[in-house]
Amino acid sequence: MVVPAYNEEARIRPSLERLAEYYAAQPYPWDVAIVSDGSKDSTNRLVEEFVASHPNFKLVAYSPNRGKGYAVRKGMLEATGDLVLFCDADLATPQEETEKLLKHMQEGADVAIGSRPLKDSNLEIRQPWYREMLGRAFNKAVQTLAIKGIDDTQCGFKMFTRKASQDIFKRCTLDGFSFDFEALMIARDLGYRIDEVPIRWSHQEGSKVVLLRDGPRMLRDLVKLRLRGKKARLGKE
Repeated sequence: MVVPAYNEEARIRPSLERLAEYYAAQPYPWDVAIVSDGSKDSTNRLVEEFVASHPNFKLVAYSPNRGKGYAVRKGMLEATGDLVLFCDADLATPQEETEKLLKHMQEGADVAIGSRPLKDSNLEIRQPWYREMLGRAFNKAVQTLAIKGIDDTQCGFKMFTRKASQDIFKRCTLDGFSFDFEALMIARDLGYRIDEVPIRWSHQEGSKVVLLRDGPRMLRDLVKLRLRGKKARLGKE
C-alpha cells in the first residue's frame, strides 16, 4: 500500500494505527509505504517513530515538495506486491473498503477504483455543496474530453495489479492533482480493465486541494493530455 502525505502531523499517527490494526487481521501479506512529499512539519518524525515498532511500515521521504502525483508515482513504482493500493492519509475511505476492491481484482479487473457518485456508495459525510458541485462539473469535463464512462476519477482509493501499476505509472508525467485522471487515461489507452466500485466515504477537513488554484491547473492538464493523443501519452512518439 502507498500513502502519500504532505504536512499530515495532525492525523498521520491515528491513520497509521488504524492501518496497522486492519491489515494485521488480514490473511494475506502486506506492507505500507508512507511517501512524505517534502513535509515541513512533524510528519516524518511521527512516521519514523511509528515505523520503529511496526516493521511492515516504511517511510519514503524527500525534499522539496513535488506534488501528490509525484509522491504516488514514486510509491507505486517502488512497490513490489502483486496488488498495489494507494489511499489518502485522511482515510476518507475506510480501510474495510479494501475488500470491495479486492473482490473486483479477483474477478479479473486490472484496476479497481473507489467511486463516490455510484448509486450504492454511502457518503456518510458529504463535501461542502460548492466542492461537490464543482467536482461533478469537473468530472463531466473529464468524461467529455478523456475518459468516458468513469464517474469518479479523483477518489483517493485505487488498486492496481503490479503489472498494470508499472505499465501505467512509468508513463505518467503529472506531479500535481491531475495524476488520477492521467493514470486512468493511460490505463484505458493500454486496454486495462477498470472497475468502478461503490464505497463508503466521509469528507475530511484539511484537503490540500485549493479550488481556485488547482481547478484551473487540472483543466489545463486535462486539455493538454487530450491534445497530446494516445501515442504521445504512451511514449510512442
